[in-house]
Amino acid sequence: MRRVLLAALLALSLAACGGEGAPREIRFTAIPDQNTTELTRKFAPVAEYLAKRIGHPVAYVPSRDYQASVEMFRNGDVLLAWFGGLTGVQACAAVAGAEPLVMGEEDRAFYSLFIAHRDAGLEPSEAFPLGLAGKRFTFGSNSSTSGRLMPEAFILERTGKTAEQFFTSPPGFSGSHDKTAELVAGGQVEAGVLNYEVYDRRVKEGKLDPEVVRVIWKTPTFADYHMVAHPDLEKLFGAGTTARLKEALLAMDDPALLAAFGRRRMIPASAGDFDGIRTVAEKLGMLR
Repeated sequence: MRRVLLAALLALSLAACGGEGAPREIRFTAIPDQNTTELTRKFAPVAEYLAKRIGHPVAYVPSRDYQASVEMFRNGDVLLAWFGGLTGVQACAAVAGAEPLVMGEEDRAFYSLFIAHRDAGLEPSEAFPLGLAGKRFTFGSNSSTSGRLMPEAFILERTGKTAEQFFTSPPGFSGSHDKTAELVAGGQVEAGVLNYEVYDRRVKEGKLDPEVVRVIWKTPTFADYHMVAHPDLEKLFGAGTTARLKEALLAMDDPALLAAFGRRRMIPASAGDFDGIRTVAEKLGMLR
């Protein structure tokens, strides 16, 4: 009788914890738009903050590249992810029930900067710089919203040509905004495109000379980065977990924590905020 009672108590305990195979911690990731080691350092305190707010362990897991972050989310290896506009739309398309939670206040009107080395002979312009056509050019990651998707859409819009048709030689993909800045600064390519936050940060930190790497064109604005929740959060960690995470993110007011995201504050986000991104991604064949 005692053994039966112990077995029943054990079963109840496992059920309360979400089952025998339930994870011990909520794992989250972020697209590696900057140096991976630096992102790990920045997001570790965010994990600690979220854990305290929701009363459950939270751990940051670095991602190898943009598409790897989407695959991790698709497979349930992470249940929370700080995505760019495109990767967030891809993740929500891949996982039924996934939902955007928050975005940075800045993400309602994000923009990219086309940059060029001073020796490329390109000057700042209000109009799209058609002189880019003959230059060695790089995007960031091929899945980046501000480093590839929207810049490519604006190239098509302003020239009537795809990037492959517009550039004399095929554009490259650096892998990140920081790397794009480094390649242009070092002269390995003559021009590139990156998000304005990375450019401004590198100039402020003295890592980029604006006289050497010039901004030649600023894009129109678009929606971008946002946090997406996996539907398994509710199943594995209990009803209301997603709502508590959203509440914690919206309440985050420590500048040091917000600096991990490069944001002043978080605001609510919904799938409709990214309809424009979804339309462009479908048009360019980047939504799978």
